[in-house]
Parts: sequence; C-alpha cells; structure tokens
Amino acid sequence: MIFKRKNAKNAKNGNEAAEAPEATADEPVASDAEAPGAPATGHEQGPFDVDDAPEHDHYIDLGALKVEPVEGMQLRLEVEEGSQRVIAAALELDGSRLQLQVFAAPKSSGLWDGIAAQIEESIAAQDGKIDRVEGRFGTELIARVPAEGPDGTQGYMVARFIGVDGGRWFLRGVIGGPATLDRAQAERLEDRFARVVVDRGDQPMPPTELIPLTMPAGAVARQEPSDEATEADSGLGGRPERGPEITQIG
Repeated sequence: MIFKRKNAKNAKNGNEAAEAPEATADEPVASDAEAPGAPATGHEQGPFDVDDAPEHDHYIDLGALKVEPVEGMQLRLEVEEGSQRVIAAALELDGSRLQLQVFAAPKSSGLWDGIAAQIEESIAAQDGKIDRVEGRFGTELIARVPAEGPDGTQGYMVARFIGVDGGRWFLRGVIGGPATLDRAQAERLEDRFARVVVDRGDQPMPPTELIPLTMPAGAVARQEPSDEATEADSGLGGRPERGPEITQIG
C-alpha cells in the first residue's frame, strides 16, 4: 500500500464534497432509525453501510472505509500535509484509478443531486463538457476538460464521477484512466466500489464535511517523483499533486 501526502494549499479539492451546496449542521444521533424519506443505507448491491454489510473481516480497515483487497490492486492513501489527515483512498487496478472519499450527510436527504449540479457548473466554467449517463450506481457524470498533452497536442482530461447516498454518509468515486470510457475495463473498478463498506460512526458532523480515514499501522514515508499532470490541476477529481508518500508492503 502507498500513502500519499497532500499540500494544505491544495486541500480544498479533497476536504470538501467540493461542488456541494451549503447545508446546515447534522443533528446528533439519537437512534439508528432514519427519518421519513431518508436515503437507504447504501446501494442495494453495494457500497454497504457497516450495519448492513456482508462479512468483511478480511478487508483493509481504513476507519470510515473498509476496502476489499484483490490481486493486482494497489492502494494509495492521500494525506494532507498540514493536518496529517488521510483524506482519500485511491485504488489502482489494470492501469486505471478509483479515488474514494466519504462525507457526512443529513439524515433526511442525500447529497449527490446537489453535488452533481455543482460539478457541472465547475466543468462548464473551465470550458469543459459533462455527459450524464445511467450506470450501475445510478446517474453518473463523465467530465471532459480541455488539456494539453506532453507533446503539446490539444485534447481532453477525462474523469468519471460516481456518487452513492447512504445512511448519513455520501460516498464519492472518481475514476481515471482507460476505465473512464471503456466499460469493460471499468467493471473491475466498479466491483471494488460496490464492495466498499462505510462506517460513518456516531459523531455529529456538518453535511458535506469530509470524514477522515485512518492509516494502517506500520506505514513508513517515502518520496516519489513529481507528477504535475493530475486531476487536481484540472479540477476534475480532487486528486492531489504528488508529494511525500508513505508506503506499506503487504
């Protein structure tokens, strides 16, 4: 597993449900009962709320997220340098990447509709294009933003946004690489997203606030080369620039 640090000056893309509308504070939890009209505790075929999840003792435990390991998968944790909080997990598989972030949500309504609308506005402001498509988890967004390639040619940076509203949580996935447009290559990443287990906890939090993850014990820091061509540069996915990383083998 590889754990990546993120500069505090770039924190906004990873520490908010970026594109989310303002909302009032989440009320303290009195019981597990959901308010009328509240979203279900995750998609019926996953991702799952911890109270409804299938057996997951073999999962990698990141606190608010539990991730199932599979052969060939590499896990990166993105760490905010200033606070040292783990703000995102990224699964790399078959040359593509799935970034996971989980946010607090109100009991009475979900966040995805409002966040999707704000993503569309943000991409339009960058002269980009958004396609709304129906996918495995409901409505998805495929964003294209004009970008210059390494050889100077003009093209597009593409990202695919998935969102699932759960019980007082919202899970966002951002897919990059070949899986953004190739559904056959996307299937294995979608399976990883569907198998995620969310443990929201009972602590009251304002809606849209990032729920930090926890770092597994035994991690050690390492430095990786700079890579400026990230999703953070385009505003597509909140992927931080490369910086010092923490790595754990096994």
